[in-house]
Parts: sequence; structure tokens; C-alpha cells
Amino acid sequence: MGEMPAMQDLKLTRRNLLITGAASAATVASPQAVKAAAQSRATGEPAGSTSSVTMEVNGKPVTLQLDNRTTLLDALREHLKLTGTKKGCDHGQCGACTAIVDGRRINTCLSLAVMHQGAKVTTIEGLGTPDKLHPMQAAFVKHDGYQCGYCTPGQICSAVAVLEEIKQGIPSHVTADLDKADRFSADEVRERMSGNICRCGAYSNIVEAITEVAGERA
Repeated sequence: MGEMPAMQDLKLTRRNLLITGAASAATVASPQAVKAAAQSRATGEPAGSTSSVTMEVNGKPVTLQLDNRTTLLDALREHLKLTGTKKGCDHGQCGACTAIVDGRRINTCLSLAVMHQGAKVTTIEGLGTPDKLHPMQAAFVKHDGYQCGYCTPGQICSAVAVLEEIKQGIPSHVTADLDKADRFSADEVRERMSGNICRCGAYSNIVEAITEVAGERA
């Protein structure tokens, strides 16, 4: 058997292979691709990385030029300065970033803004004002469901959507009778609100607040 090649020779061969591959790729690149790459190097941004996104946020049309990687949460907070929607875990586990999009509650930290072209977005700022609170906001104040307040915007947005889900007959994991018209119960509320974490532990107060608003709607 012949001698094993020296480690230096192996490194040199691998280096030459990489150089050859890069040169081959450069020869087949289109002029447009080369131009785009040059522009991206000049601006420091990947070519074609932004999009124009138009949404209706709290009843007002807005158009934003956003990096395609921008989450809906960051679009609301950083671009529209709607800081009521909170950034908690940033992994979709705490619910602090909950907003209502086209009538459904979502974790805005897990959703890209470009996915919501033409959507109707409602944040805590769009539900009520200090002078005219939404019934759910007023109930949270009455029953001390807000406590430290950090999770409260997401809790309230989720609570509003929960009552709408029950009203529409959308079942949850604890729904025992799919044919029952009125599914409202404390167990239903707890299950549906389980994705919104309250570090203060004000869960019983939150259930009381939602129950009161449900009674007003009945």
C-alpha cells in the first residue's frame, strides 16, 4: 500500500475544490444576479429582502415597507409604536403578544407581517380608550385581573376572542357536548385562556372578569 497523503495535501485539495466551485458558480451567474448581489453588498441588506405590507390596524389603513423577516409583533411595536402588545417569551408560549387578526386571536411573535396583507388587526389600543373602556377592560379593572399589567393586553385580546369563539360554537378540548348551544363555563374559559400566562397568578380574577362580560352579553 502506498503512503497516506499528508494532512497538508488534504487541506490544499479541499481548498482548491472550494475555489473551483466558487469560480464555476460565478461564471453561470446572470448579470441581474450579479447586479443584485453588488447592490446588497453596498446596502448591507440581502437582495429583494423587503416588501410593502398594507393592513388595517385598529380601524386605520397603514402601509409599511418591511424586511420580510419582520414579525407582526415587531411591525406593531417598532414600526407603528403600538407598544401595548408586549414581547414576552418571543416563542409563542406566554401569550403576551396576542392580538386579534381577522377576528381570530394569534401570537403575533410567531407570525410574519407579510403574511397579513390586507388583514384587519386589532390591538389593545383599538379595543378602548381611557375615557371609554371596552367592557372587558373595565371588567379586568373591576376584578383586579390586570395586577402587574404586563400580560394584560394579551389577556384581554384573548378574552374578547374567547367569548366570540364560544358565541360562534367553536369547540375546545374540554367541550363535552358539541350540540349544546351555550358552551360557556369556567372550565371552557380556563382551557381557552391557557395559552396566556399570568406571572402574578391572577387567574381566578381573570375568569371572574370574563364571566361578568359574558353575562352582560347574554
